[in-house]
Amino acid sequence: MDKTNHPFWHNLFHRKADRIHEVTELWLATPLFEKISYNRCRELVSNMHPRAYKANEKVFNAGDIGESVVLIRHGKVEIRAGDKILAELTAGDFFGEIALVIDEPRTANAIATEDSELIFFLRSDLEEWIQRSPKDGALFMLNISRVLAARLKHTNLLLSLQTN
Repeated sequence: MDKTNHPFWHNLFHRKADRIHEVTELWLATPLFEKISYNRCRELVSNMHPRAYKANEKVFNAGDIGESVVLIRHGKVEIRAGDKILAELTAGDFFGEIALVIDEPRTANAIATEDSELIFFLRSDLEEWIQRSPKDGALFMLNISRVLAARLKHTNLLLSLQTN
């Protein structure tokens, strides 16, 4: 028997992975939380909403009213418009951020393509955060504006290439 895998040899005092720390690190690696402090992000993460999805389970449908941005903690998600795959996302990726800014129907379907854990940051939680911490909230809104502008620029480029 391999001694390194035997429970007797495990460090009993080594802390188990901290889910909140892991999710905080994932969010901080995104442009949405650029220049937001670790402690502020961790505070938000402690109130975020995790949910498990099975392979081929829909996260949301085009036409649903969006209320959150979603971070993939584990697993994979496809963003689809009809039969067309728009994006294949994995751990650390986020999607649905438009829903934090406008109260409009989703423009695509999101489907877990394998068992996944997703973390939802709700618009209501963002609004509460902005009330409590206007400076950080304004910074977050500036970050989300940059993300949306970058995605729009990318989409415009793709559309121009299709018409040529």
